[in-house]
Amino acid sequence: MRLLLTACATTALVVAGPLTATAADSGPQGPVGGELLTAKPTVVANGAAPPAVQASAYVVADLDTGQVLAAKAPHAKLRPASTLKTLTALVLLPRLKKTDPVVGSDADAGIIGSKVGVYPGLQYTVDLLFQGMFLASGNDAVHALCAHDQGGVPATIQRMNAKAKDLGALDTHVTDPTGLDADGQYSSAYDLALFTQAGLERTDFAKYASTKYTNFPNAGNKGTYQVANQNKLLFNYDGALGVKTGYTTLARNTFVGAARRNGHTLVVTLMNAPHGITEDASNLLTWTFTNYGKLKPVGTLVKPAAAPPKTQPQQKPEAGTKSTTGAPRARTALNPGQAVKSLAFRVPDWAYAAPPVLLLGLFLRRPRALRRRRRGRPG
Repeated sequence: MRLLLTACATTALVVAGPLTATAADSGPQGPVGGELLTAKPTVVANGAAPPAVQASAYVVADLDTGQVLAAKAPHAKLRPASTLKTLTALVLLPRLKKTDPVVGSDADAGIIGSKVGVYPGLQYTVDLLFQGMFLASGNDAVHALCAHDQGGVPATIQRMNAKAKDLGALDTHVTDPTGLDADGQYSSAYDLALFTQAGLERTDFAKYASTKYTNFPNAGNKGTYQVANQNKLLFNYDGALGVKTGYTTLARNTFVGAARRNGHTLVVTLMNAPHGITEDASNLLTWTFTNYGKLKPVGTLVKPAAAPPKTQPQQKPEAGTKSTTGAPRARTALNPGQAVKSLAFRVPDWAYAAPPVLLLGLFLRRPRALRRRRRGRPG
């Protein structure tokens, strides 16, 4: 009985494992990107006072260094409108072949919101649909691209949420890849900056974002019509790289713009703004370029989560050598309070029965031993 109880208790501790924790378990974490980058409607800058803008939230960051140079409510969760298409593009671009043909459907043409003009039965290339998505913010082009990908719109939504998490964009939740005002859909000025940084690292994303004009076929293939980029920054700001605009009734105006001057590449993201958002974006960019030398970062754009290393096939060690594949992982020591909390979550349910069973066994064992002594028999 004693051996059985000892084995049960030992097994419980072995299964629970050593009292260790990951970095996420070490305590409450601050806002992503730095302590100053909160959801509070306070303008944060260091070195110069930024111009006043009407947007409820914004971020200005250096895309090359990842330094956030000014911000206002960067983590406020707001409706993104079509600026969410930056994330849509990040998911779809690496998955779709640009030369693939896509035939427009009734579902594409019947979608609500802004459209570039995808007609049922008319054939387009994936490349042209991406142009319609970036320049005209065409929800019909987005729907056609999502439907062309494996799993359609539902799978695209899942991939977008997973991509946001990988990028560290924890303020974002996607329920509609077009950016429409769907229930539960939100993002932040900080997350939009992360999407832009990742996007402009891709040649195709950067090309679509900066394209000023394209031509789309008319119904029945009767000629073409010109489509202009809705991002006015491309037409009136020196060094502009474009990116994406957005508007819905609930989101109001949203904006993502980037520009390169004097060896610096900046992004500005604005959310929940009245009309005049392009002028506000231009003023913030100009202020940052002008004061760049004296501005100090108030936060950083986090780096994407590192992909797990590929597992290499294990090889048997040669005779006379020791295997190095079983090297222990680095561990983080816990304080007593954390240790109790960690153990509570790691011990399997059946193991909690071990202490009571142990006490019960000792209780039953004790009287029997006493009776044996009284009878003169060995215990």
